[in-house]
Amino acid sequence: MRPLLTLIFLTGSVMASCQQSPPVTEISTTIEPMENNANAVLDTATFGNGCFWCTEAIFESLKGVESAISGYSGGITENPDYKQVCTGQSGHAEVIQLIYNPAVISFEELLEAFWASHDPTTLNRQGNDVGTQYRSVIFYHNEAQKNSAEKLKKELNDKKVFPDPIVTEITPAQKFYPAENYHQQYFELNGNEPYCTYVIKPKLDKFRKVFKDKLK
Repeated sequence: MRPLLTLIFLTGSVMASCQQSPPVTEISTTIEPMENNANAVLDTATFGNGCFWCTEAIFESLKGVESAISGYSGGITENPDYKQVCTGQSGHAEVIQLIYNPAVISFEELLEAFWASHDPTTLNRQGNDVGTQYRSVIFYHNEAQKNSAEKLKKELNDKKVFPDPIVTEITPAQKFYPAENYHQQYFELNGNEPYCTYVIKPKLDKFRKVFKDKLK
């Protein structure tokens, strides 16, 4: 078991979302990472935690994350497009699907980044972004991921890290649909846009300060 890790949540206001950069709240939690294995094959993780423009930039900055693809999952409509997902009628969440090397970064550490980058206590909402497409959700790809997610969720609730219970869904992985090309690497390709400058960059800067030992 590794020592207590400091976990910084980039939330703290119910109005915090991709529309504004939220304050920082500090907590501690116990994480048990996977054993380091230089010969490990790549693995997959899928998270929904609000606007995927923001979360893609955050996860892409972590060592061990080979790719972060913005997309949609968890719905009923085949091959949904962005407009359909935005209506909330397709049932999909905006998600990031990660290909990562568990020899470099464990799933538990990805969970740490996941819960650090959004408010998991607001149902179908991230600040001003409202709808089921912005729900907090972990799509697990195997039983080990499920167990890790449930364990850490319980620990955070037991410690009352948030004033309200975590409502993050933990559900089996479903079909993943990559989002349209213009959504991919949005921050990297559009860093001078006002949205990136005033919304994504401040949030990413806070994340980088806290997770500096895990950055590429």
